[in-house]
Amino acid sequence: MITLIFILLGVFLLIAETSFLQFFPHWLGRPDLVFILLVFTAYKFDWFRGLFVAFVLGWVADILSGMYLGTYLIQALMLFAIVKFLSQNSSVKETAYQIPLVGISYFVVQCFFYLFFTMAQPDTLPSWSWSRVTQETLIVLVASIPCFVFFNWLYEKLKKRRLAVRSMKRSSGNTFR
Repeated sequence: MITLIFILLGVFLLIAETSFLQFFPHWLGRPDLVFILLVFTAYKFDWFRGLFVAFVLGWVADILSGMYLGTYLIQALMLFAIVKFLSQNSSVKETAYQIPLVGISYFVVQCFFYLFFTMAQPDTLPSWSWSRVTQETLIVLVASIPCFVFFNWLYEKLKKRRLAVRSMKRSSGNTFR
């Protein structure tokens, strides 16, 4: 249930990014909300459910806005796997590294895919701009704070609801055995 709701939330965020956020001025920024959602799922979900969410959202992103099919899917799966691996056995308190890891992973993914597209399609890419990539990274960092608060609230609410439903199922039955 939680997985399905987060997939639907991701699809809603993809639709919002490809339609509504395109009207924002460029200097204000267009944060990648699905990226933030994928990092959150890497923190909270197990490997199977998280990879499933990353696969579905990467696939839908390829369908909605992918110029080269498969790139968003590979990006989503790689992002989830790397962040999950880095955060899985960390001894640092969870809230201390979540937001900085969002910024670092966004910056590294942008650099990696620019390098990939430089080799694949060198004629179609605009020139690299450190200031633009740094600005987009800062915008994602700022946007990740309220997104993490909302995602965590939703995750905890759905988790409590699931536990309440399970406890009600267990108590129904013969208590005199």
